[in-house]
Amino acid sequence: MSLELKKNFKYSLIVPTSMGVRITPINGQPVHSSDMFKLQATSAETNVASISSFLGLPVKVLTNFVKDSPISKLIKSNLKSRFMDYEGIDVEQGGPWGYRHQFNIADSGFGSRGPRVHNDRAGEVGRTLSVKDFDLDRIFGEEGVQIIHLSGLIAALSPETSKFALELARAAKKYGTKISFDLNYRASFWIGREKELREAFTEIASVSDILVGNEEDFQLCFGIEGPEAGGEGIDVKIDNFKEMIKRVKKQFPNASVFATTLREVENANKHLWGGIMLEGENWHVVKPREINVTDRIGGGDGFVGGMLYGILKNWEPEKWIQFGWATGALATTFLTDYAQPADEQMVWSIWQGNARVKR
Repeated sequence: MSLELKKNFKYSLIVPTSMGVRITPINGQPVHSSDMFKLQATSAETNVASISSFLGLPVKVLTNFVKDSPISKLIKSNLKSRFMDYEGIDVEQGGPWGYRHQFNIADSGFGSRGPRVHNDRAGEVGRTLSVKDFDLDRIFGEEGVQIIHLSGLIAALSPETSKFALELARAAKKYGTKISFDLNYRASFWIGREKELREAFTEIASVSDILVGNEEDFQLCFGIEGPEAGGEGIDVKIDNFKEMIKRVKKQFPNASVFATTLREVENANKHLWGGIMLEGENWHVVKPREINVTDRIGGGDGFVGGMLYGILKNWEPEKWIQFGWATGALATTFLTDYAQPADEQMVWSIWQGNARVKR
């Protein structure tokens, strides 16, 4: 295996994140025509970590909360229900126009009607995340961490969180913790900060061991040429993506694992789902296969979470992407943004295409 993980550790996986809540209409209805909604705690990074936490690995969340907020209490209870430890300060709200947790207002779509997502992040407490509120020497040096998973969402949320992500990456590198970085480019986060964020993202990527992103992520974050357009057939498309990943590897040679998902949307409830992973010099490809989708949000996070779980379990690399493909597919069957695997067998049954009843 190309990734040698720390042997002495308290946590298999740590994720820094800004927690919020998602509000979803029931029965797949659009937001504007609904009067009944489900509310859940959510964040992209804890979506990733849920695969490992539900399957028994020790996971920790680094975040912050709004002091005395009922939403904070809901989030803390949710993280505990997902078997996750958490660490972070309680920030004073500062009155009714002060801090709060982000709101993600999204419907799931149905059939020919695609999902729509509206992010309401005004006053988001996660924008205040700061390295001064965490003892990195204790976390990485004394407690020990095998992998930290960083997201471009956090790295770009504010100037403070950009510095926070950089300091986490530097500390992880210092103490031998492997770094996973999912670029998660968001155009609205980058407006007016392009030079600053490209420099920050480049530094994080240069010390990362695992790099994840789609063609737009690599083009817009780093200016790396995307896959060639044109050509027919999935094999041609996969070859074009391989060439892009080779260009990414040339720019970031420290990383030993590169991955991207492949998704073709037939309709909101039926996708073709695949993935490509380069491990060392070895290609591992899952050609797109049809999956049924209840809610697509969190599928990509599920893919990354499953891949990291395979790495943490010291499996053969071929199984990393297989498990990631299956946990991504599993996530799209849940009404939560995150997959909740009962056990590894549930995941491998999805990979094998076995949906028979288990009694």
